[in-house]
Amino acid sequence: MPPSMRRLRPDPTRGTAPAAIRGAIREATRDALAVLLPVSCAGCGADDRALCGACRSQLESQPVLRSLSDGTAVWAALAYDGVVRRVILALKEQGRTDVARALAVSLTTAVDRALLHAADPAAGQIELLVPPVSRASFRRRGYDPVWLLARAAGLPRPARVLVNLHERASQKSLDRAQRGTNLAGSMGSPLALNGRRFLVLDDVITTGATLSEVIRSLREGGAEVVGAAVVAATPRHSLGLSSELEITRDSGALRGLR
Repeated sequence: MPPSMRRLRPDPTRGTAPAAIRGAIREATRDALAVLLPVSCAGCGADDRALCGACRSQLESQPVLRSLSDGTAVWAALAYDGVVRRVILALKEQGRTDVARALAVSLTTAVDRALLHAADPAAGQIELLVPPVSRASFRRRGYDPVWLLARAAGLPRPARVLVNLHERASQKSLDRAQRGTNLAGSMGSPLALNGRRFLVLDDVITTGATLSEVIRSLREGGAEVVGAAVVAATPRHSLGLSSELEITRDSGALRGLR
């Protein structure tokens, strides 16, 4: 092989620093940032870390499969409880965008599962979609949490094909029935969606009302919905959802995304 071509080959010794050294470098970097930009752990409040090691370990994905009342499969990477709940709320309600990258790993896991188990995966390209955020929520936060997570995960840019047809009340204090009523008919698409296939993303599924309205709107526009992927799901007893299943890890399904 000519010397010029040998120079183009990757050096097999590069990027192979022992894990302990890489970890030490990461910790030193975090220590330096903590001095310049004081921060507390979004999961437990400990000083000097956006996420301490103990809380970060609680974000290890354990995917489960849930079903909406219409049978649509929803993959969730985490249980919405304890540290997971506090970290997600920090992102959504406290402006803690510094935890987005950690949560994005879990979203990627859920997306991967959903694509691997989508009906007719070879039937056509699948687009991602996030629920349209209300104007009031966007003004209050300054960003869309689900869109931010999708971008932090390095996922393909979600499609913007749904709009809010009218403003709606906050879902926080509403029970299951009230959430469904509040969201019913609140979304729609100004576009014809015939022939397009979507995987819906969200941060948390509680009663399933938001996902159900998004899916109804997409199907009404002529689209196919292959499933949904969320970072976390509330404990099953509070959901009224069905078909919980824990599975092992796979990979590679993201290649099917558009």
